[in-house]
Amino acid sequence: MKKITTSIVIAAALGLAACSGADNAEAGAEEAVEGTEATAEEAAADAMDAAEGTADAMGEAAVEATAEATAEAGEAAEAAGEAAKAAGAAAKEAANNAVDKAAAAAKEAVN
Repeated sequence: MKKITTSIVIAAALGLAACSGADNAEAGAEEAVEGTEATAEEAAADAMDAAEGTADAMGEAAVEATAEATAEAGEAAEAAGEAAKAAGAAAKEAANNAVDKAAAAAKEAVN
């Protein structure tokens, strides 16, 4: 009977040890999962920060390019306006010369 009782006590002790080991293993696994989740969350946050930084840089570059293009378009419009003024002045001068020549020719024809 003593052997049976000793065997039961040893079996119970081994069972408790196994349960304790399983609990420790489960706790360790949970900690590992939590650590992995935290690392994944940090990596995702870092990736989002990097993406936001890239988007900001792209946005700034687009704003600068748009500003440069707008300035160049303004300069081109100003140059076109100056060219139109010059063409108008040249046309006016040519018309005045033609009128003067026509008047001179008419005057000569009358005389």
